[in-house]
Amino acid sequence: MIKNYYKAASFALAMLLFSCSTQDIIEDDQVPTTESNSSTPEMSRTTTSRATTLKIWDFNDLNEWQDATQVGVPNYWIENGNLNIFTNANTWDRTKIKSIATYATGSYSWRVYIPTMGVGDCASIGAFLYADDTHELDFEIGYGKETVRQGLNAASDDLIVYATSQANPSHSFQSKIKRDNWYTLTIDLSLNTKKKYVANWKIDNQILTTKTLTYGTATKFKIFCSVENLSFIGDHIPYTQNHALFDWVEFK
Repeated sequence: MIKNYYKAASFALAMLLFSCSTQDIIEDDQVPTTESNSSTPEMSRTTTSRATTLKIWDFNDLNEWQDATQVGVPNYWIENGNLNIFTNANTWDRTKIKSIATYATGSYSWRVYIPTMGVGDCASIGAFLYADDTHELDFEIGYGKETVRQGLNAASDDLIVYATSQANPSHSFQSKIKRDNWYTLTIDLSLNTKKKYVANWKIDNQILTTKTLTYGTATKFKIFCSVENLSFIGDHIPYTQNHALFDWVEFK
């Protein structure tokens, strides 16, 4: 009788310990996630896990963004879940929006429609990161100067894409991109062993160029979407209105 009692007690204790251990494992594996209610239009969604924080701005509105237009009036609006942004002909309009928050290491992506654009127009579609004039990482897309187009052997349906670091160090890489298409433009920022940023510029997940920067996470960036009439990317003041559509912006 005593042996049976101790056997029963031991078995009950073992089951209790197993139950507690299992509960700990379940709780430890649960991942907190917050995401907008899909039935309610929201501008951004945030999903958090142990490894990743994902932020997506869907451009149902402009919450968490602010105007950054430098020349001209703000030329943009929300249309069918896209940011439609443009510059006017015969102007030096510089139309931009920027994120309110700043960010550091991670992957930044813009889903952008690149239209035909005016032949020879000094107009640039921008997807870029900016802290100040010497800490800026860009995609700039436009028709391109004729000398640059010739050097790249650009066809009539090609535009020119610039992947640049404005300083620290200065870096500029030019390539061709077909007009009248949607693209995902990405800038990946990681850290090397010296805690300096390493930047990768990608289009549709294909690396264009890579550069190690002279600074690290003490410099944080705001995210920009723009269309600007800039002299470096064409041969004359724009003769047409040029625009771009931004479907979403993502940070992870």
